[in-house]
Amino acid sequence: MNLSFSARIEGAQILCDIGSDTALVGPVLCFSLIAAPRVVSGGVLQRRLAGYGEVALPDIAAGQNHRLVLAYDNPDYSPKNRAWLPLGAYLRVGKTAHTLPAGFDLGVHLAPLPAAAPLPAQTLPLIPPPQDWQPSGGEWEFSALRPDPAYDGADALARRMGLAPLTQPDGQAAHPVIDPSLPSEGYRLTISQSGLTIAVGGTAGAHYAAITLLTLRSLMGGKLPCGTITDAPRFGWRGQHLDCARHFFSVDFILRLLDVMALLKLNRLHWHFADDEAFRLELNCYPDLARKTSLRGEGQLMPAVFGGGICSGGSYSRADVARILAHAEALHIQVLPEIEIPAHSHALIKAIPGLRDPGDNGEEMSVQGYLDNIVNPAMPATWDILPAIMDEVASLFPMPIVHLGCDEAPHGAWAGSPAVRALMAREGLGTWADVQGWMMEKLAAHLAARGIRAAAWEEAAKGKNGGIGHGALLFSWTGQGPGVAAARAGYDVVMCPAPHAYFDLAHSADIDDWGARWAGVLPLDNTLNWDPIPADSPDIAPRVLGVQGCFWGEFTTADSQAEPMIAPRIFGLACKGWEQKGATTPAQLRAVIPHYAPLFAAMNWAMAPF
Repeated sequence: MNLSFSARIEGAQILCDIGSDTALVGPVLCFSLIAAPRVVSGGVLQRRLAGYGEVALPDIAAGQNHRLVLAYDNPDYSPKNRAWLPLGAYLRVGKTAHTLPAGFDLGVHLAPLPAAAPLPAQTLPLIPPPQDWQPSGGEWEFSALRPDPAYDGADALARRMGLAPLTQPDGQAAHPVIDPSLPSEGYRLTISQSGLTIAVGGTAGAHYAAITLLTLRSLMGGKLPCGTITDAPRFGWRGQHLDCARHFFSVDFILRLLDVMALLKLNRLHWHFADDEAFRLELNCYPDLARKTSLRGEGQLMPAVFGGGICSGGSYSRADVARILAHAEALHIQVLPEIEIPAHSHALIKAIPGLRDPGDNGEEMSVQGYLDNIVNPAMPATWDILPAIMDEVASLFPMPIVHLGCDEAPHGAWAGSPAVRALMAREGLGTWADVQGWMMEKLAAHLAARGIRAAAWEEAAKGKNGGIGHGALLFSWTGQGPGVAAARAGYDVVMCPAPHAYFDLAHSADIDDWGARWAGVLPLDNTLNWDPIPADSPDIAPRVLGVQGCFWGEFTTADSQAEPMIAPRIFGLACKGWEQKGATTPAQLRAVIPHYAPLFAAMNWAMAPF
């Protein structure tokens, strides 16, 4: 059986053509959109869950095409680009599922990057640029450093990239010397025609000095300009988030992402492995979580939401976690695990009974279209299940912080639950935000008693008595305003505003581009055109720990599709995390990025045109 499928955008509608070289009797088209679908003509919608739909089609004669017209159910949604077309489409005929061709190009269209033009005199090809560079004239031929444990991570990175080793037994004898005047991540490289000296604030500073030398050697042909680089980051938190719940990223991809981060001196991986669609971390306390939810598609607990196709997915074992953590540690990167509660918990609720009030008759719907994606804090099982999950997750990760999610609770959450109404009366809670704040405070207290700090998205500050409390670290994602408010309320904050730091957003408004559009589009320049500490809010500076880029996987059906969404915009993120305000202009960044093309090619990481 040879099947055909194509899809295109026409106004606010999606036109799909399905055909076969053999007759199809009673075919059902299964597919996923970014949000709930509606059939305009050509079929009958039989099933819908969030953006997943099953449409019964009429019999299709051999050699004939059938036209199905779809639209988004929400009248405020219309398809913006190719990513808004049906993903993971397949055809069920009788009891057999048949994969359909994609029907359109998937992912960013790649193009040759601009040629690397000569940089202005005395400009170093470094991203992020160093805090201070004082050239002294002349150059020094550099090939390798003499081995030192502090350089092992950078040396291993060079070898993985297929570059010459950074350390050799006969290399330059330049062991790092501690300088107490430098910050722990700071370093000072003094390059002269007679050699090199390296002063550092700590082992992380030595690692970043080695990354700088590796980069300069690679991009300058080993001929380093003489002078002094004095360098240290502006922020201690320089993060990249990866959503592995909507799309299952292979361990190898995660390791490669860590390498990209290390090259750009980023130091936090925010690992989002649980959401409505899956809980992918294998836990001893509740093995059914990963077993039941790690795969999506035909015959699974979760259908093919977000392009899952007939069957896709996977889970991360304890051995996978150990491998990722070891790789990250060698690169001076810490890994932050996230458990997504109380909302975004559809898969958790489906896999483990007892997290919903059986008497709840509410019809609250999440922004992604789920009717039952929020854990009920009035259920006794909630206080057995969630603490056990948090404890085991915390035990797997050396970073003493666990992210608890707490974003996008659906409007009217818990309104139909008699148990929550009783809880509100008992605890003196007046709104759903009060209930959420009460719940998050209890969860954070549980972690705090074990020496673990809670983290959460910005919404965790809502509710009676200031929300989650307990010194939680909050991530400001809808913009910077919530982060400013949280900082003034006494919370430490990481700034990750979507209009500047969400790498799943489309690069442009072109209908032939790829990605989300809810927060606008995100060209490279926008990753630089903001300050993590807004000009009108200098008082929050002590509370802003840093910045983070986020990549959400709703539009991703293959690991490789994420690469050009993340790069080159991750270069702008690296600048925001490291340099002082306004040190690099978009024009300067665009001039340096092409010089990095050989390094990204060595990592086999595709970069979008810019």
